[in-house]
Amino acid sequence: MTLRYLQNILFAVLCLTVGIARAQDAAERRYRQGVQLVQQGQYEKAKAELTPLLQRRDGLGPYAHYYHALADFRLKNQTGARLMLRQLLDRFPDWNKADDAYYLMAAASFEGGLYEEGLTFLSRLSGTSLKADVQKLESAHFARITELNRLKSLQREYPDNRNLALALIDLIQRTSTDRSDLELSDRLTNRFGVPTASASNRPAVTEPVASTTASGVNPARPERNRNKGYFNVGVLFPFRLNQLNPGGTARSNQYALDLYNGMKLAQEKLQQEGVTVNLFAYDVENDAAKMTELLNNPSFIQNDLLFGPLYAEPNRIATEFASRNGLPLVNPISTSSELVASQPLAFLAQPSLTQQALQTLTFARTLGMGKRVAIYFGSTRKDSTLAAIYQQEARKVGFQILEFKKLAGDTEQITLTEASRAAHILLVSSDEKTGPKLLKTLSARKVTAPVIATSGAFDFTKNSLSVFERSELYLLYPDFVDNKRPEVESFNQAYLETRNIIPSVFAYQGYDMLLFFGRMLARNRGVLPQGPPLKSEREDYLIAGFDYSQSNENRRVPIVKFEEGQFIIANE
Repeated sequence: MTLRYLQNILFAVLCLTVGIARAQDAAERRYRQGVQLVQQGQYEKAKAELTPLLQRRDGLGPYAHYYHALADFRLKNQTGARLMLRQLLDRFPDWNKADDAYYLMAAASFEGGLYEEGLTFLSRLSGTSLKADVQKLESAHFARITELNRLKSLQREYPDNRNLALALIDLIQRTSTDRSDLELSDRLTNRFGVPTASASNRPAVTEPVASTTASGVNPARPERNRNKGYFNVGVLFPFRLNQLNPGGTARSNQYALDLYNGMKLAQEKLQQEGVTVNLFAYDVENDAAKMTELLNNPSFIQNDLLFGPLYAEPNRIATEFASRNGLPLVNPISTSSELVASQPLAFLAQPSLTQQALQTLTFARTLGMGKRVAIYFGSTRKDSTLAAIYQQEARKVGFQILEFKKLAGDTEQITLTEASRAAHILLVSSDEKTGPKLLKTLSARKVTAPVIATSGAFDFTKNSLSVFERSELYLLYPDFVDNKRPEVESFNQAYLETRNIIPSVFAYQGYDMLLFFGRMLARNRGVLPQGPPLKSEREDYLIAGFDYSQSNENRRVPIVKFEEGQFIIANE
């Protein structure tokens, strides 16, 4: 091998090295130019600069992909951004900036409404450096979801995601008047707290009432209040007066207004009976700080009775305050026994799920001597909870559970037959299509056992009367109102004259609550007794009356049956 030959080889290698270096410098200049164009908002030009670099397998390759995807994202081409990022992770699975790619993929998915996909990408983040960014990303996008059922479905799928829960709480508070939604909001608030706007103002102490100016008040009610000749009643509802739109039709606070309007008619009724009640309305949202501020007002202690608040955290604070100061407090719509546990002056106006199960079981035992029951329930947590309580209580009194099954829209999956010899069947469902389907399935299988179903399992406006004519069909109906009763007809007419609308069930509840507790205060000189005296017959109450003879949970649970063209209460 000659010296000239070696010199030629060395020269060629040197030229190749210089060429590679120059090409690398050119690629790096193109990359830097592309990144700069992204930063300047010139996204199409940026993509043109970066596209030739996508085939590189060196360190520039993954970055070129990333900034190309970022340009697509800024151009609102979310599909293009996701495809580019997928290509990046396929080609460079060990890239040390993979978390940034997953984060951008999630953002692109959220922008396209693909929330499940976005949450999947966020779950792949390996570090915590993007935690604050994830928090902002999720909060911003979940707040954009305006379809309540969509958000509820997402929250069920990702039950541990706090941002989803907070978004759902906020949407329920702003848009829903459904009782089951409000109960869901309460449960989520108990677990996750309140949305950030409210949580940021929450006191930093565990027992806010302990530091208020009212903490030194004697727990016994002052004698002067008992003999003053009138009663002050505080109504702590989310009236949302700042959101009222006179021209609007759907108000997220309508249930609160209906409750209060019913109470105003009860106020007039009490006045006719010689009982003077002054109603003081307080606009109380799900805000612990504002609740504490309200309790700091010296005039608040002059109330003799409180209704509300309707949300968990303000209710906890108000209950603590009421307990310290000897004030009875009524929870108007909740069915949670936890709100009155170890609170002798706190009451549930509505029967709790436990009471609904107990009273239904008591009634079921009057239907026959058998002790074999099949229990079916729907997809909501309320459905499954009530069914589980019923199963537990039924076993305590010796019932055999033939079947305990969730019905996912298909009643054919049940195994019950005529040969099963069930003493009765319980259906707990909030899906109004489930009731007729189950009855049809039972009829086809010649199962004639009595059926007790929750009223929510039927659509009373769409189902024909023949659906309810099954000889032994009973409906668990806590909100049942018999519109043919003279007392109800009179109330309906008065409400229509004063409000120009037909009363909702909340209006009936508001009327009954104030009428009952107002009478009890008057009869007992401002003190609510415990035990049998705190009880009413149906009398002139619009729903079923009240019974606190055994606990602070209302034991009146109407179970109705369709007879001779109308529904009647079967467990009176």
